[in-house]
Amino acid sequence: MNPIIVSISLLICSNIFMTFAWYAHLKELNNKPWIIAAFISWGIALFEYLFQVPANRIGYTALSVGQLKIIQEVITLSVFIPFSVMYLKEPLKLDYLWAGLCLLGAVFFMFRDKLV
Repeated sequence: MNPIIVSISLLICSNIFMTFAWYAHLKELNNKPWIIAAFISWGIALFEYLFQVPANRIGYTALSVGQLKIIQEVITLSVFIPFSVMYLKEPLKLDYLWAGLCLLGAVFFMFRDKLV
């Protein structure tokens, strides 16, 4: 299987866990001490790393570290926006579009040598 596709798939899984580890406590544990939220978040983050580490190792066979990082950022925003709107009930803002366009510019610059 294509290492780029495998890497992206694993990074998507990793980002789902990462987003929950970083932000779900704001909704679910906001009445608990921060240390409890931190330990629960660390437990969730373990699963993030179980996907992220192989994703980067596999992706690094076909991509540079910079390219992997930009893919990671695009996936992060792609996972975060639906999470914040649907799970945290945050309003959908036009700023997400502008951030996404900036990331598309970053993708262009990181991958332009493959485009030519």
